[in-house]
Amino acid sequence: MRQSSLSRFSRLSRFFMHGTVALLAIGCLSTAGAQTPQVRKFATTQLNIGIHLIKAEVAQTEAEREQGLMFREKMGDNEGMLFLFGQPAGVCMWMKNTLIPLSVAFMDEKGVIINIEEMKEQTLDSHCAKRAAVYALEMNKGWFKQKNIKPGTKIEGLPQ
Repeated sequence: MRQSSLSRFSRLSRFFMHGTVALLAIGCLSTAGAQTPQVRKFATTQLNIGIHLIKAEVAQTEAEREQGLMFREKMGDNEGMLFLFGQPAGVCMWMKNTLIPLSVAFMDEKGVIINIEEMKEQTLDSHCAKRAAVYALEMNKGWFKQKNIKPGTKIEGLPQ
């Protein structure tokens, strides 16, 4: 009698052990694809527009420009991201995987704002410079309007 209860216990413990291992494996597989991508921080520079100081992360390589502000959940009031394109070019921005609404100012080689566009989060809508641009500065949505910054305004401190 004692042996049969031990063997029954042994069978049950093996059953539960295998079941637990299977559940753990399933749990690992289901969460593996759901991981939040790493939010990459970039080198920063200080820009100024009149009396307004901006701490801007700088995206200068193609990979950095592609990543941009994707997956960020927030950004400080006077923080932004500066995109360097190297040469004047027709450039457009979109908001794939970008969780916060943004405004973007496109600038020429002298840092003069060409145009400013408002961008809705998580969309693939294109927001383009009205003519060849060398820089783009993304800020929280409405930042330029709140500061009364318009096309024709010069941004100082841009990297060359």
